[in-house]
Amino acid sequence: MSTILTNDYRSNYHFSPRENWMNDPNGMVFFKGEYHLFYQYHPFGTTWGPMHWGHAVTKDLITWEELPVAIAPDEHGTIFSGSAVVDWNNTSGFFDGEPGLVAIFTHHLEVPNEQPVQRQSLAYSQDKGRTWNKYEGNPVLGHESIVDFRDPKVFWHEYSKHWIMIIACGQTVCLYRSPNLKEWTLCSEFGEGIGSHDGVWECPDLFPLAVDNDTQTEKWVMIVSIGADPAFKEGSRTQYFIGDFDGSTFVADENSRFVRWLDHGRDNYAGVSWSDIPQEDGRRLFMGWMSNWMYANHTPTESYRGAMTIARELSLETIDGKVTLIQRPARELEQARIPLISLQNVSVSEANSHLKSLQLLSYEIVAKWDSDQSVHFTLRNSSDQQTVVGLDPNQQEVYVDRRRSGIVNFHEHFLGIHTANFHARRGEQQLQIYVDSSSVEVFANDGEAVLTDLIYPDVDANRISIAADNESLILSSLHIYELSPEKVNVNE
Repeated sequence: MSTILTNDYRSNYHFSPRENWMNDPNGMVFFKGEYHLFYQYHPFGTTWGPMHWGHAVTKDLITWEELPVAIAPDEHGTIFSGSAVVDWNNTSGFFDGEPGLVAIFTHHLEVPNEQPVQRQSLAYSQDKGRTWNKYEGNPVLGHESIVDFRDPKVFWHEYSKHWIMIIACGQTVCLYRSPNLKEWTLCSEFGEGIGSHDGVWECPDLFPLAVDNDTQTEKWVMIVSIGADPAFKEGSRTQYFIGDFDGSTFVADENSRFVRWLDHGRDNYAGVSWSDIPQEDGRRLFMGWMSNWMYANHTPTESYRGAMTIARELSLETIDGKVTLIQRPARELEQARIPLISLQNVSVSEANSHLKSLQLLSYEIVAKWDSDQSVHFTLRNSSDQQTVVGLDPNQQEVYVDRRRSGIVNFHEHFLGIHTANFHARRGEQQLQIYVDSSSVEVFANDGEAVLTDLIYPDVDANRISIAADNESLILSSLHIYELSPEKVNVNE
């Protein structure tokens, strides 16, 4: 069974716009049965340009409906990143009787012969996000001295009965509070002397999670993305901190004194979580922009640029005495599975005999084995192209090698091997890999270590193989699924 590539490297089950440029996810909010995804969008070109908010919705986190541009530039500037919330109690005064959506975003204004000005503004929607009205009192928050003052993420803090805004302030983040989304008071600042400062801080998020599924033990997670600096070949990446938040101040725990990366690949940036997920669902869902500012303007697509990661469920688990952020694929992705191979207690050599018949572009692999032997998969494989994903328990390392993954010469820092460390554990090892037309997303040992990387292979690079230190190694299970959004539509 095979998947047909319908556009130049266009993803099969990742969201990308029909045409033109896309970067950061914005305004992610759940409302009346729909997950909204707004995003940085240039509707007139395939490289970064005057920013608008593009818009798409989904009911299943797999199949997307792209909608018209939601928010466009005006006299206050272009529309940079931000967030959206449901104003359930009409604290803003924008609604009458029914709750509605409020977007909080950065207006970026270019000023001749001066530094640009970045201020925060509001827009609101009374029709499930289909049309938007900008607040006549915009902008609602500025800063006298900070140039990079942007990307507000807002949430309702029930204990203090206030809206909280976390916003990027150059090399730190600031926390503000408001009773009505219009008037904001500075509470605190975080980031001096902690974390990575290899680039400007961007796109923060702040939210609580239970530790080890114990609702009585809660910690707060702060996510901060870091812009690309030419001095660092890794480019843009995302870090996280774990700590406590009292409604005004965030205090990081001791383990956050060391830099902790959310994703160890090169192509998961500016990710934030969805607001207003129903309490009965209870998940914290995350999605990032699948690219890197080092080379985002140069990736080898033609009619569009940019895609999002798959949706991920975030949790906190204690590993080797440290509370750690865990990412797992959103369970909705299982709806797109078409089972192809399901093997139990099979040797690596026997598994390879089953893999020879497969020719796939968009699929999922789930492999488990009870051994400390290294196992690796060669994916999107042809006579001269391959992407290798492996897990080595002895080295406590999982990796993606994209040096021969297809087109790699569009930027000097694209090709490479990217690695992530994990805590050694006895018994079963687990590797879950999502492959699409131009990407791999790797979740090792139930999401403890994660890597996301773009790849640009030819359409005939569609073979799969597996290897281990010893070909007689027994895999306790191996499942391979083709992933088809059309299957979800059929089931609806």
